[in-house]
Amino acid sequence: MSNIKKRLLKEKIAKVAMQLSGITITGSLFFIIGTILYQGLPYLSWEMISQAPKGGFYIGKEGGILNAILGSMYLATFSTLLATLIGIPISIFLNVYVKSGSFLERSCKLLFDVLFGIPSIVYGAIAFSIMIWMGIRASLLGGIITITLLTIPIVVRTIDELLKTIPVDLKHVTFSLGATRWELAKILLKYIKPGIFTAILLAFGRAIGDVAGVLLTTGFSDNLPKYVDEPAATLPLAIFFQLSSPIPEVQGRAYASALVLTFIILIIVICTHLLASKQQKHKI
Repeated sequence: MSNIKKRLLKEKIAKVAMQLSGITITGSLFFIIGTILYQGLPYLSWEMISQAPKGGFYIGKEGGILNAILGSMYLATFSTLLATLIGIPISIFLNVYVKSGSFLERSCKLLFDVLFGIPSIVYGAIAFSIMIWMGIRASLLGGIITITLLTIPIVVRTIDELLKTIPVDLKHVTFSLGATRWELAKILLKYIKPGIFTAILLAFGRAIGDVAGVLLTTGFSDNLPKYVDEPAATLPLAIFFQLSSPIPEVQGRAYASALVLTFIILIIVICTHLLASKQQKHKI
């Protein structure tokens, strides 16, 4: 067999493998969404998403999951905001103020790679120790601390990868015009602004869907969250507790809660893409 035929055969095999991978991933996605819709849609109602749990909620009676919806939104919003405010300066420092290729830069990026892969239960255990040391009980504040620690590496590594896409010549030209490092940082942030929304989306999605980390630090409550020092329910924990029930109707509500969580993430994804597209049009 000639070299040309071998190359064509390899190309066909690679094409078939990619098509099978795409079909498998897409099929898995539709299977998951279809299962949630089939199991949860019959139990989804306005009462469920507009009311807090009542006395008989966990035995299939009245009430809803409004407390978990608000708890998840508060937790994910504040932790993502804190992670973004902390993560972006770290990324700018590593890419603008630290010498490229230096031991400090390589060590910090390796550290954030390790932190990126650590399971959330470990962050929960660390945050739980911090809470004990600071005298903080299981509460919304404890969950925010945990999820902030969890999402900082996501923001840092995502912004870092975005900064790598910027041409090196842009930095050289900026410095040649007499700009300071701080002025360069502002130019780089403006250049990658559409990608920052993607980093925020990734952090928010991880924050709102985490279970293990908040299990130790947030607690659980049937009341609507009012203060950060009180226990708060989240949608992932509500799903976990509802699926643990032996009552079929409560298990159905767990799938309905999963459907609500999926819908919230879908809205965030759409909004983020719209904002990113708008920024891309005005990009210079």
